Formats: sequence, structure tokens, C-alpha cells
Amino acid sequence: MIERVARDATIICVVMIALAAFWRRDLSTPLGVAGGGLLIALAFWAIQGIVDALIRSRSGGETPRKKARFQLVKFFTRHAILALAAYVMMVRLRVDPVAMLMGVSSLGAAVAVEALRGLRWRRFP
Repeated sequence: MIERVARDATIICVVMIALAAFWRRDLSTPLGVAGGGLLIALAFWAIQGIVDALIRSRSGGETPRKKARFQLVKFFTRHAILALAAYVMMVRLRVDPVAMLMGVSSLGAAVAVEALRGLRWRRFP
């Protein structure tokens, strides 16, 4: 299911990039959508990495505190890198921040698509 969400988020982001390029004829908007998609992909990767590491460490029995601390530091370091990347995109590269928000929302749209797939309509008597 996670692979489907990631695939759908990629497809939605590519469609939003194409729509942004068609709607606004400048380079800043589609690059902003692509940058937002890159940011959410990195955040997704960071969260998935920490969850996988915690599951692996818990499945072997007791969790060593040192490994858990390292994973936590790694998690926050990845998010600091995300914040730095967002700063560089908005301030230094001057991409459209609203377009970045559109790119970041591609994961939410993919989760909504997955929720609609799982929705089953029932007849009530």
C-alpha cells in the first residue's frame, strides 16, 4: 500500500507540474511544484526510514538506547536538511512558495486517492 501511495503521489505531482507549466508560462511555478514534490518525497523517505529502523530494532527484542538515540538524531537531521532545502528553494532560487505548497500537497492527494479506493459503499436496510 505504501508503494501505491508513493506512486500515486509521483503521478499527481507530475500532473500538477504539467498543469502549472500550462497555466503560468514562467519557469518559477513548475519548478516550485517540482521542488515541493521533492521536499515531500524526502520527508516521506525520512519518516519511512525511522519507522523501518524502529520496527527492525523492536523485532529483535529489547531496543538498545544508543541505537534509538542515533535513529532519533538521524530523523531530526533529515528534517533540518529539508528545512534548509526549502529555504534555498524559496529564497535563493526564488521559486513560487504557493507552487511549492502544491507540490507538497501531492502526498495528501495520494493518500486521499488511496482512501477512496478502500471505500466500500453499503446498502442500508
